[in-house]
Amino acid sequence: MNRKRALIADTFCLSKRRRCASDCVTGDSQADIRSSLQYLMTLFSRKLFNDSLPPVVLKHQLYSLHDDKTCVDKQVNELRENGELLMFQLGFDSEAFALVFAEDYSARVLQGEAGRGTLATVEKFLSKLIPSCSDLSFNKEKMLKEFLFKDSEITQLVKSGVLTVRDAGSWWLSIPNSGKFIKYFIKGRKAVLGMVKKSKYGEILKTELEARRTTAQVKFQMKYHIHDIIGAELVECIQTTSGTLLRYVDGNNN
Repeated sequence: MNRKRALIADTFCLSKRRRCASDCVTGDSQADIRSSLQYLMTLFSRKLFNDSLPPVVLKHQLYSLHDDKTCVDKQVNELRENGELLMFQLGFDSEAFALVFAEDYSARVLQGEAGRGTLATVEKFLSKLIPSCSDLSFNKEKMLKEFLFKDSEITQLVKSGVLTVRDAGSWWLSIPNSGKFIKYFIKGRKAVLGMVKKSKYGEILKTELEARRTTAQVKFQMKYHIHDIIGAELVECIQTTSGTLLRYVDGNNN
């Protein structure tokens, strides 16, 4: 089945998509991708986590707003290299990468570390990470020789949740207390996909799905999940006279 990328009906999304290809040439698309990130982050349910997590966006959600994946990836990488954006491997899917503005990440991490014995070590780590580091993971050599951390300090960083063990001698950059987010995200994705699959012919208008009430399984805003399933190509998007139709893609494993 041919999987078309997102054909978003609303004006915001269409204008974003139209600009992306030309922006890659003109060099103006970094602001465009940034504004898309800011829009998606407004859909993040901060109250659900008592504001303890920074707003999180999945990189593929940007693909629901922009046709050109290469353009998106290029601009995301530039924002990361500039120290403005951090990216994380979430673990439940090798293709699922979380994006968080570095300023938000730093603020939430330091808020959680207030009064703890690991605060100084975490501050030191953030001072080395934020300016220009675009790594997803760190090996022991880099931590010891480039970042100048002791083994005991690495242990503190793991304890604080900014690092998680990848394998012997390496660690993933991580978002403290993100386990609940991942749990809710996966449950919500399955539930929203189920709504599409159970609709007549496995199809539903995007506007109709957006209007659905959230359930016990869907704790995020419906639009947050819709950008996910479109960007991950778990549904097809078909333009009709009634608006954008979402069609369940047979054979996906989510």
